[in-house]
Amino acid sequence: MSDLCAAYYPPVVAFLRAEGRDDDGARELAHAFFAYVLQRQTLGGADPARGRFRSYLLGAVKNFLSHHREAARRLKRGGGAEGISLDDTDAGEQRSIADGSGLSPDAAFDRQWALTALARALEALRRECVDDGREVFFDAVKPWLTGEAAHGDQTALAARCGMNANALKVSVHRLKRRFRDLLKTEVAGTLDDPAAIEVEMRALLAALGS
Repeated sequence: MSDLCAAYYPPVVAFLRAEGRDDDGARELAHAFFAYVLQRQTLGGADPARGRFRSYLLGAVKNFLSHHREAARRLKRGGGAEGISLDDTDAGEQRSIADGSGLSPDAAFDRQWALTALARALEALRRECVDDGREVFFDAVKPWLTGEAAHGDQTALAARCGMNANALKVSVHRLKRRFRDLLKTEVAGTLDDPAAIEVEMRALLAALGS
């Protein structure tokens, strides 16, 4: 639980920012949420029947916020010793202009979840290449793995890597395939049902396109 929470902290921050909090406020509230979860070793409010940690976590943070807001409302109604500024909105939570991405909080959460899963899979691939003595090659071809490389002649890159263009193409293809396998492994670690991997993969790729 603690490892998964540490790994998937960024999507919770993205969700909170998309709701309108500034970065510091989102991170502070995310820390409070994960402290609450880890203290109780539970994701209250999530639906375990859905079998996806992504769904668990999103449901849990919404449940946490509901309780958080209700507690703030009780304070605002005089249930606590400290007063709450009337300049703050949403029952005492400090808010800011909504995140400019234009995504809904749920969509922002899913998109950051997908980016986090990709980053973790890419880091796992990098570690494998380092262990195989191919760190320089990995760094050279990384833009082709992530889709950041501009279309153009790969001859120069092949020459830098000490291989011909065809050999480079084959090597990159193999790394892409391994990258996808590692991404599946990462996704599988967040699921109770291995049969749901392909469904979850499609959901994450769809989230990246949002």
